[in-house]
Amino acid sequence: MNLYIGPALRGLIDLALEEDQVGFDVTSAAFFDSRDRGEAHLVARQDFQMAGGPVARAVFERVDSAIRWRAEVDDGQAVESGEVIAVVRGPVGSLLGAERVALNFLQRLCGVATLTRAYVDALGEGPTEVVDTRKTLPGWRMLDKYAVRCGGAKNHRFNLGGGVMIKENHIAAAGGIAQAIDAVSQAAPHTLRIEVEVERLHQITEAIEGGADIIMLDNMDNDTMRRAIEEIRAHRRGDDIVIEASGNIDRKRLATLGDLGLDVVSAGALTHSAPAADISMRLQERGDQ
Repeated sequence: MNLYIGPALRGLIDLALEEDQVGFDVTSAAFFDSRDRGEAHLVARQDFQMAGGPVARAVFERVDSAIRWRAEVDDGQAVESGEVIAVVRGPVGSLLGAERVALNFLQRLCGVATLTRAYVDALGEGPTEVVDTRKTLPGWRMLDKYAVRCGGAKNHRFNLGGGVMIKENHIAAAGGIAQAIDAVSQAAPHTLRIEVEVERLHQITEAIEGGADIIMLDNMDNDTMRRAIEEIRAHRRGDDIVIEASGNIDRKRLATLGDLGLDVVSAGALTHSAPAADISMRLQERGDQ
């Protein structure tokens, strides 16, 4: 997995380090000076899916360019409890100064990747794909969506400009689905596909005839979704339309969706409800290095 640490992510790292006042660690300064060098291991305290190594490395190197990072596990790999995921060497005071911020990034991103992996596994084998939503931690969208990919799922649009999604408020404002699609078609670049959210079966024909490229079945039960999918596929454009399910999607329900004929299942829980992974950093005794 590749993650570019560009200006936006460097700014987020700097914000986190400033928030933690890394240069004013009174506790560590009482025990270590700039001459003290050491090695620390980042250790998994549970099984999880790895994500965020490049960010954690960037945190350590931002605190002190003398720190050296060695990854033991690549992003996207499964990790077992007790496994060392990375080794860092450098001035001990700097290692301890960067510890909390680096772990904050790692624990959240590994948590998102781990929950995503569980969703992907729950869906099982087949052509249907799990994707995320824009329900991400503010300022963390690039990282949250990267962690989703590390967990084996794919990304929905990154932002409002990444695709056209006509929802109930747009439909109400336009006076109907056909009118909403027509309005967007005149305003949007030709490169963007048009997705329409439908909540009732009677809306499907209007969405198809209006020219929707993607139809989202929102908050439908399985029986209703099955009827909706059959109606879409039976249309002359049916095979060209991407069918997405969204709303009230959890791991238990995912196991029942794999054979419906859906193309995509989107779940906001991947990024808004993922528990943090348990990771710790331990300084090594001189004899253990």
